[in-house]
Amino acid sequence: MTETTTTGTPTTGRTLLSKVPEVTLWFWLIKILCTTVGESFADWINMTLGVGLIDTALIFTAVLAIVLAWQVSLSRYVPFVYWLTVVVLSVTGTLYTDILTDHLGVPLAASTSAFAVALGVAFAVWYSQERTLSIHSIVTRPRELFYWLAVLITFALGTAVGDWTLQITGWSPGIAVLLPATLIVAIAIGWRLGANAVLSFWLAYILTRPLGANLGDWLGLPWSQGGLGIGTAGTSAAFLAAILATVGYLTYSRVDVVESYDGSHTPSVTTTPGRERVLLGYYLVVAAATVALLVWAGAQPHETPGGDDESDAPAASAPVAGAMTLPGNPQPATAHFPAPEIARLRSIVDATLVRVKAGDQSGAKTTITELETAWDADESTLRPMDGSAWSRLDSQIDQALHAVRAAKPDTSSQIASLTALTKSLG
Repeated sequence: MTETTTTGTPTTGRTLLSKVPEVTLWFWLIKILCTTVGESFADWINMTLGVGLIDTALIFTAVLAIVLAWQVSLSRYVPFVYWLTVVVLSVTGTLYTDILTDHLGVPLAASTSAFAVALGVAFAVWYSQERTLSIHSIVTRPRELFYWLAVLITFALGTAVGDWTLQITGWSPGIAVLLPATLIVAIAIGWRLGANAVLSFWLAYILTRPLGANLGDWLGLPWSQGGLGIGTAGTSAAFLAAILATVGYLTYSRVDVVESYDGSHTPSVTTTPGRERVLLGYYLVVAAATVALLVWAGAQPHETPGGDDESDAPAASAPVAGAMTLPGNPQPATAHFPAPEIARLRSIVDATLVRVKAGDQSGAKTTITELETAWDADESTLRPMDGSAWSRLDSQIDQALHAVRAAKPDTSSQIASLTALTKSLG
């Protein structure tokens, strides 16, 4: 969808050529690619490489400052720089939400509300100063700074909304991706019927974040967690390649370049104030239906998704007290899977526990990665033997992985998680 503004020429700041692309299908395609990379690349740096959440966030904050300064220094829209800024903002916004949830233990409901309020305040200040929130009006330095601030908050908000949805519903990423996709279609229909274009644009922009994040999780997570098993590195590489190819095409073709802004240009969809009010009601009905769906899904029996989902962070050590077997199962893992395989896994867990007790956090992270690799390699063999037992043990292994790889290690939680896992392995 495209959007237009309802205001005249800018009143503050030096007027520039347009600093943003035309909003076309290319815009939405590459935006989704960027959000998927934001999810998978952040996970790859933080978890797979073991850099740690805080260090990864600091690195990308510094990178963001450099890239954003580059973007702002330009006098017109340059596809490579613009979309590089979006990718870095996507990764950084994801990490900020993860810090609140994983590192500080802020509930997703609270972080979602906080980011929603922050976005509302940013929009209010932006509108009070510039009298427009249209992407087509980004032709002054102040408007561009407001724009990038709003984009950063939408990434953080979209991450929190997506993770909260998974926490409430227990859906796998493959199922969860359908909700934001459906809502974006509903918004596109509303826009085509004459809904306010600026409102439609920003609603869709926010929703592309959980859409891209769920898509990235679905592709990257192992089969045991409802994914396709491509891995975060593979997903990041594939989508980065797609972004580069698309940016290359846009740079060559210039099909999305708008050299100047004309406040009187004809909007893509003709509308009236009355029609906008009616379709605002339509959006409210869609929102109410979405809330009802989430309430219903939350009331259904389900397990909180495992893996590296941020919602699991506060409860990482909750199931460990007295856990002698798989959670919810009276029999140890050896009753479901071949003893030699379970013994091999237990030896890795024991080695990790020894290193944790010795204060060797670096060594523990290395060893726990061996557990993750071995467990994933055994999935095709062990999972068909007992899918339910596999899922329960997989969840407990994920808790141990999360505890050992935490940005701020808690030795007691690590020992508790690993000890419980050792007992469950039998």
